[in-house]
Amino acid sequence: MQWRPYKYLSPMLILASAWISFHSSGWMSFLTMFYTFGFMPLAEIFFKANPHNLSAAEEEMAKNDRSYDFILYLMLPLHYGLLFVFLQSFITNPAEGWTLTGRIISMGILCGVFGINVAHELGHRATTHERAMAKALLLTSLYMHFYIEHNKGHHKRVATPDDPASARYGESIFQFYLRCIAGSYMSAWEISNREMKKKDLPVLHVENEMLRFHVIQVLFLALIFFAFGAKALLGFIAAAIIGICLLEAVNYIEHYGLSRKEIGEGKFERAMPIHSWNSNHPLGRIMLFELSRHSDHHYLASRKYQVLRHHDDAPQMPTGYPGMMVLAHFPPLWFSVMHRKIERIAVNANNASQQTPMGMEG
Repeated sequence: MQWRPYKYLSPMLILASAWISFHSSGWMSFLTMFYTFGFMPLAEIFFKANPHNLSAAEEEMAKNDRSYDFILYLMLPLHYGLLFVFLQSFITNPAEGWTLTGRIISMGILCGVFGINVAHELGHRATTHERAMAKALLLTSLYMHFYIEHNKGHHKRVATPDDPASARYGESIFQFYLRCIAGSYMSAWEISNREMKKKDLPVLHVENEMLRFHVIQVLFLALIFFAFGAKALLGFIAAAIIGICLLEAVNYIEHYGLSRKEIGEGKFERAMPIHSWNSNHPLGRIMLFELSRHSDHHYLASRKYQVLRHHDDAPQMPTGYPGMMVLAHFPPLWFSVMHRKIERIAVNANNASQQTPMGMEG
């Protein structure tokens, strides 16, 4: 059992590739992109999905093993450290053209994998310091409102027409980007303003978390501008946008075409494992701290990443998250693959509903 936490140190290979990218030129500046969206999807072709769940005893040990938490905490200083290296490179090792593009993409991948993804895990924790770390990580993608909308919006409305982060059947990822990013931002304002009204406070009040997030982000941008210059600021903003797009690409593949039944006016059945796409492919699971076991995450959001479970009734992706994110950016191929899977799910559900209940045979 003791070795299990340390497999989650392997995402540091992405951090290492980014460090190389920031100190390289030409094609080597794209090393992080090649590793994450080239090597990883190809490697997962040769690794079978692993649906194994921990035993009750193993799960209890994993829940109480603080090593899993400390690995997450470690990502905060490492991520900020590489952000500093990226920004400092605009002064000490300036680049142009393709080299600059590669470095920005590398930083953007860090923003998505370590900034937003690790923040997502910590943002579901109950402790103040872990939630503070989540917000600090989201700051590096200028997406702090995700903390509000995801926890108080997406998890309540997932797989319903009211959720901006649930992709609709037949919606391309490019359409989804526009709808989700705008919708999630407005939803965060609505949630935050509604909380102000519950407290009998005006919207323009220091306790409005959305206002605080915007102030923090503006100050962060100002700090980057004065410390590293205008070009570094623009490079950072471009990297943050890439990080945001990676997050929303993950949202797209996680719930595409799945929906909960409406059981009353504006009321829907409980979110179950069947309402999220799941992937048990080991490389993607480890790289994203088990985010790809998303069905269980929505079934019980408080469950820590190291004990997320496979559910037999959860719809399964044909490969891991890196490969599915690449596939999503080719809509005709995406629709061809996913619509067949959705049709099979519908047929199986229909057949199950028509079966005679046990004990009721003639």
